[in-house]
Amino acid sequence: MSLNTIDVPASKPYRVMIGPGALDGLGGQAAALCPKAERVCVVSDDAVYPLHGEKAVSSLREAGLAAEAYVLPHGEASKNTDNLIALLNFLTERRFTRSDVLVALGGGVIGDLAGFAAAVYMRGVAYIQCPTTLLSAVDSSVGGKTAVDLPAGKNLMGAFWQPKCVLCDTDTLDTLPDDVFTDGCAEVIKTAILFDPSLFASLSIRGKGFDRADVIARCVRHKSDIVEKDEFDTGLRGLLNLGHTLGHAAELCSDYTLSHGRAVAIGTAVVSRAAARGGFCGHDLPEAVCAILTRFGLPTVTDIPIDRLMEPMLSDKKRSGGVVNVVVPERIGKCVLRPMDAGTLRKFMESGLKP
Repeated sequence: MSLNTIDVPASKPYRVMIGPGALDGLGGQAAALCPKAERVCVVSDDAVYPLHGEKAVSSLREAGLAAEAYVLPHGEASKNTDNLIALLNFLTERRFTRSDVLVALGGGVIGDLAGFAAAVYMRGVAYIQCPTTLLSAVDSSVGGKTAVDLPAGKNLMGAFWQPKCVLCDTDTLDTLPDDVFTDGCAEVIKTAILFDPSLFASLSIRGKGFDRADVIARCVRHKSDIVEKDEFDTGLRGLLNLGHTLGHAAELCSDYTLSHGRAVAIGTAVVSRAAARGGFCGHDLPEAVCAILTRFGLPTVTDIPIDRLMEPMLSDKKRSGGVVNVVVPERIGKCVLRPMDAGTLRKFMESGLKP
């Protein structure tokens, strides 16, 4: 079966390939895109590697590459500086060179950590993204943002480092627990709210029964358009953070017991209600947003108080000087960035926390 292909016109252009069986082509892609490579490190976690690691490693070895794996515990708690340093030390101990390759096989945590390791190891080595969750397929695997978390907040240490390619094998989504697939749906809905009223309408009708390859490709095209215009996140790309300002804060406050997708869903519902109460949109918008999130089994409220949420929101990497740029929806298909100082941010988010 042919794959959906999308070209990402970043400073180092690359291709995203989406469809069933995409992972079978990993070895061929690595050999073609990195002809000087001799070795590949497949970075994965203990939930994904038992399911898909053998296929990835076999494909690489069949292409004549020496492949080995580095497997981390699954979950957001693994995306830290200790694991980053441990991975870099592993690469040095195994004598990986600048011409060798990393493969990120997993969800957003693995993609972010392995991508950042690739960005800083020997001042930069090639890596390939192989997302195995819906969330990473539609969002984090594309665009070159890599990072680890610091105690003060998510993704505060990172770099822009574009992959050589992205192989999104939709077969891997069949092995996802329902709650993990649901998490990814939050990012799909986010994309629809930002850019795609017709996708929003379709999702509202079809629910989780959407065509996975088609919807992933649609979301990737929207993200590719933004990356082309603002690769290094100096303006327009900030729109992709819809729901993330409060969402990231809620994740941190929950000690990451609240998943990223559910946190983004809450953040999206909060800013939608706040936008309506602030006169930036009609009250039909938060009604529609909360209805679709509820249909997908995603939360729209949190009991974390505003006092706890404020500190991580003000530590957010999207802060510039004394303000935080908040993505505010005006209608489905149109959102804007609004700079808010601490007082305005508190008042705005507090209004949206009320159901």
